Amino acid sequence: MRLAGLTMYDLDPVRAATDAWWAGLARACRAEGIREVPDTLWRGGPREDLWQSPDLMISQTCGYPLLKHFTSHLTLLATPIYGADGCYGPNYCSLIVVNADNPARTLDDLRGGICAINDWDSQSGMNVLRHTIAPLAKDGRFFAEVKVAGKHQFSVAMIARGEADVAAIDCVTHGLMARHDPSSVEGTRVLAQTQAAPALPYVTGKQTIGRERKRLRAALDRAMADPDLAEARDALMIKGFADLALRDYQVMLEMEKAAAEAGYPDLN
Repeated sequence: MRLAGLTMYDLDPVRAATDAWWAGLARACRAEGIREVPDTLWRGGPREDLWQSPDLMISQTCGYPLLKHFTSHLTLLATPIYGADGCYGPNYCSLIVVNADNPARTLDDLRGGICAINDWDSQSGMNVLRHTIAPLAKDGRFFAEVKVAGKHQFSVAMIARGEADVAAIDCVTHGLMARHDPSSVEGTRVLAQTQAAPALPYVTGKQTIGRERKRLRAALDRAMADPDLAEARDALMIKGFADLALRDYQVMLEMEKAAAEAGYPDLN
């Protein structure tokens, strides 16, 4: 059986909605003539294993690691359009989050603080934050310490507990947290927004032939039009899909380059 995994926004409060969305999308895939469509989503280990699996049918990934590590494994299908605050068409941004009692009013006020990131390979948690902070850094430094939380939700929790001063949080993740688990963002506030970039794309394996890629893309449109999936789409804030090319994601590497040219190649 082939594999399908939608791990990027698979937060506990929306797991049922994610499963419902997949059940409908799987029906749409079968209606488009796709075979060996899995009944359930893959949740079996590191998502990097899924993205490199020869059995991958469909998944969602972050654009930054896609460009850095997985262009030989993955092919774009479509880019979701989300309805969260901070999303603009098929683009999204990160929200600079601080403790509710933090007196900071500008990014420069965060100098010398502790930063939390979800992962070093993250566009929303690391790369765009590095790009945002680069003009403010002095001698290649800005923060006193960078802590790796592992997930955006954990970064927010660290800020609420006073274990970190700031984090860049994917605006879709933040929107899902605020809507479905308001207590998870209590004790924090949004200080600023970052530059936008293309949202996290749906992808398939490089081994997927062109005809089937077209069927997968058609299945996404079919699922978007399915009235039985309206509740799941609303819960996940999915408003539609756009057709972007890999070159549209190059803005992420341009952010990386700009930070390096500003003398801030590493977030620290």
